[in-house]
Order: sequence, then structure tokens, then C-alpha cells
Amino acid sequence: MTKSSSSSTLGAPAAPVTVAAVQMVSGPRLEDNLARARHWIAEAARQGARLVSLPEYFCLMGHQDTDKLPFAEQPGDLGAPIQGALSRAAQEHGVWILGGTLPMAIDGAPSPAERVRNTTCVFAPDGSLAARYDKLHLFCYDNGRERYDEARVLQAGEAPVTMEAAIAGGPALRIGLSICYDLRFPELYRAMNFGGPRPLDLISVPAAFTFTTGQAHWELLLRARAVENQAYVIAAAQGGTHENGRRTWGHSMIVDPWGEVLACVPEGEGVAVAQLDPARIAQVREQLPALQHRRL
Repeated sequence: MTKSSSSSTLGAPAAPVTVAAVQMVSGPRLEDNLARARHWIAEAARQGARLVSLPEYFCLMGHQDTDKLPFAEQPGDLGAPIQGALSRAAQEHGVWILGGTLPMAIDGAPSPAERVRNTTCVFAPDGSLAARYDKLHLFCYDNGRERYDEARVLQAGEAPVTMEAAIAGGPALRIGLSICYDLRFPELYRAMNFGGPRPLDLISVPAAFTFTTGQAHWELLLRARAVENQAYVIAAAQGGTHENGRRTWGHSMIVDPWGEVLACVPEGEGVAVAQLDPARIAQVREQLPALQHRRL
């Protein structure tokens, strides 16, 4: 099952479009993080990006998991600090914003909430909310030194989400939304790729991979998802040592449908910028028609 949002007329391959993945090293102060996000969105737009992606938890990396609970926002509340900031930035710069993730209140949950959703909100260039995706797969890891269990404060989402983003003067992109740990579940991307009118053009993976798991698997998994779905991947990440002592892997990158890394920010704040070319997608799928050979 997929959900769709924001339709457009599809035609022949359009001109390439510039996209950007922002890397941050977010901390526990919301306003500081929002200011850094605004800075990098503006920089990406200055470099010609028409679509900008932020990392998971761009708005807050607290000292403990429960720190995010007081910042939970109501769905669709553009008067709230985080959603409002993203909406205004999209409108100010005339760009699509894949808004990393933010803590989203669960409908009907008591206040103060004990659990929230980890949610991507996508904003169109006019500032309107174009799509929402709640993280399906919740990270759990314990190697004896590092322990993580997102289910302690997060509630999993319910369904995959795809959307259409019409780039003015450029292509209409079919985008599959995912978040961090989702990357390890290829069946999610298969469901999105074959659950709509046509295959995906772009897969979005905002993340805060740990240094340990990122060093081992991040690039490997991103390139695999690009190759097997013959789509571009944009992966905006947290990348550095945070005030809470956690170290994230970074390496925000944009990968093409052949698995080539087009741009990468290894560590620290920055922005990876690359061209997404519909003709390249068509070329890869014509030369190696793997999507047509699927049997299961």
C-alpha cells in the first residue's frame, strides 16, 4: 500500500534538476538547530538547488531519548516552530524541502506524551505541506558498548509513502520517502517502486546513522538501494560528534541509478549538491531493464 500526494502531468524526460543534501551536527537547542537549517537551505538554494533534504533529527539531538517529547508538534500545524520554519524556508527560497524528521504527536495520545512518531514532512515551494511519512522501522542495536532502542519513545508508522514533486521548468519526480533504519529493508523500496503509476525517480533517506553502523554499512546500503531500484538516492545525514557525546557517521550523499556517488560530505556541516537527470534514469533502465525482469 502506498499513499500519494501532489500530482503533476508526466511527459518526456525533462531537463536535469539540482538537488542538495544538507549535513548537520545538531544539538539540544531547538532554535540553534533551526537557524543552522535555515542557513544551509539558503546556501543550497544559492547553489541552484530546487529540492533540499535535511537530516533525521535536524531540529533536535537531545541528551536522552525523552528530550524530544516536549517538542512534539501536531500534524499539519504550520504555526508550530519546526513545521512553520520549514514551510517559511520553502516559500522564501522557492524550493521543495524534504524536512528531515521531527517529533510528531500521535493522534489521541495523552499530554504530555510518552511516545511520538518520527516524521518526515515535505513542503512545496509555496510553503504548503505536500506529504508526510512516519518512520516504519524502529532502530534497535546493542553491541555491549552502544545501546539504542527507538521503540522506548517512538511509535512506528503504518504505511509506505510516495509522492509527486513537480519541479518548475524541470521534471516531475516520483519520490519514495524513508528514514534511516528503513534503509535496511529493501522490501519497503520495492513496495514503493511498484506500488504506483511508475517507478521511483528518487529515494529520500534522511538519517542519523551511528558511527559504528555507518562506517560498516551506510554507503553500501545506499548504493544497493539505488542500483536495485534504478533510481537516484538522496541521503542527508547527521555527521559528527554531538553535544550529547554521540558520534554520527555523516557522509551525506547523492547516488545515481548506476550506484555512482555524485556528491558527499564526509563529516561536519555542509551540503552535497548534484544534478538529478531524468535522461540518466531512462538510460540505465533501457540498457539494463532489470525492473521489467522482476518475477516476485
